Amino acid sequence: MISLETGATIDRYAAFRHASFAKYWLSRFASAFAMQIVSVAVGWQIYDLTRDPFDLGLVGLVQFLPALLLVLVTGAASDRFGRRLIMGVTLGAEAAAAAVLLFLTVSRLFEPLTVFATLTAFGIARAFLGPAAASLVVNLVPAETFANAVSWNSSAWQIATIVGPVAGGLLYGISPIVAYTVATVLLALSAILIFAIPKPHQHTPSEKPSLETLLAGFRYIWKEKVVLGAISLDLFAVLLGGAVALLPVYARDILDLGPWGLGMLRAAPGIGAIFVAIWLTGHPIRDHAGIVMFLCVALFGLFTILFGVSTLAWVSIAALALLGAADMISVYVRETLLQLWTPDHVRGRVNAVNMVFVGASNELGEFRAGFMAAMIGTVPAVVFGGAGSIAVAALWAYWFPQLRKARHLQGRV
Repeated sequence: MISLETGATIDRYAAFRHASFAKYWLSRFASAFAMQIVSVAVGWQIYDLTRDPFDLGLVGLVQFLPALLLVLVTGAASDRFGRRLIMGVTLGAEAAAAAVLLFLTVSRLFEPLTVFATLTAFGIARAFLGPAAASLVVNLVPAETFANAVSWNSSAWQIATIVGPVAGGLLYGISPIVAYTVATVLLALSAILIFAIPKPHQHTPSEKPSLETLLAGFRYIWKEKVVLGAISLDLFAVLLGGAVALLPVYARDILDLGPWGLGMLRAAPGIGAIFVAIWLTGHPIRDHAGIVMFLCVALFGLFTILFGVSTLAWVSIAALALLGAADMISVYVRETLLQLWTPDHVRGRVNAVNMVFVGASNELGEFRAGFMAAMIGTVPAVVFGGAGSIAVAALWAYWFPQLRKARHLQGRV
């Protein structure tokens, strides 16, 4: 297609011209889709078994903690060993864990302790998978195609988060055995696709492993203010603005929508995000990237406030879709800057820290929303969070002028 701004030809599918990226994208989509199925199935089974909402919180916690506890190891492994190899092995491990859940279901041994142990194994695999997967993309496409690859990579996750939970619910409705079987097959296919990628070139650190090299990711982030600003912006904006944990309250008590309406509310941010992700593949951000990112974080907060005060279902759904769209643009800019401004030899360790920040913002954000809702009410908690995201955007734009002044999505690759 032709860019109206520059007249230059834009290849919307540039990243897919590289066979390695095409296999990578299919693998990421299949694995994300499978994990959505597992998440829905485990949640239903655990709650049916114990009727204790606290156990639902543990489902997420046991999968997040390994990323936090292993942050120094996972990033170093991604930089020192082949990222393709790590991805293939960890996806194979996730397939094995899904097969364990299938076995526990078939044999009627599905009990909280065994399930939490299996989910911990999922968490360990994901802790190693995350930095390797995020760092591998830049090794599969040339620098000029990387922004396009980021858009398509984000779209894989967004499509999976929209369709996956629905598919998981339908499959679970047939049988939990069917749900876990499909998830196991998809994860195994994901591993096969990754191993089908030819071994890419990767810069590996020459120094021997030590505490100093393990901490290199933290040191680089602290030194490089563009990267520090981008990572911390996501942490605090989502920590304050996240309202996902309170969607059941809105669906049941405020909007009176019921379970189907809750599904619509959960899907709305992903729908907005996927449309923007597809649009960005043909309309990449060419200038003033930093300003665009800060404006979109502020819009994220504004639409969060709109959702918080709305009592009309269509307004609430539209606000969540616009919230997801704004977040997608900020994620696109942030992830592109993060990968391209980070040298390849330390990229895995930086991404490991980033994954912990992202996980912490989501997990702690849900806790923040629930705690504040209990203290001051649901609507004030959401409105406060949206206002907090706007304040974070303003403060970070002032505190990180290098990030604000970043114009082009280019870096020292």
